[in-house]
Amino acid sequence: MKPTNILASRSKREVTITWDDGHVSVYPFSLLRAACPCASCRGGHENMGPDPDPLVFSLPITISPASSLKDLKAVGSYAISIVWEDGHDDGLYTWAYLRALCPCEQCRPPIGS
Repeated sequence: MKPTNILASRSKREVTITWDDGHVSVYPFSLLRAACPCASCRGGHENMGPDPDPLVFSLPITISPASSLKDLKAVGSYAISIVWEDGHDDGLYTWAYLRALCPCEQCRPPIGS
């Protein structure tokens, strides 16, 4: 699974990724920050894993320097790195991690469905 297009919108506060299978994922900045895959944000190397913590989907959307995108950079052909306004930039969001993080109803059906 690889993206064919990545668009970051500061006005909408979201990153939109179109995948090579046609699926479109829209990630609020606050979700991306809450799900930062770096060791520090995940609570140490022992908590590192291929999938995001399911609790990030229940966190409220916040607006702060910590959840305001400053820059987004490609990392080779396998990930993006996000630089946040508060200076944090340690997380590498791989394609597999981002696809697992997709918050849409198709990828993450409501509980009880």
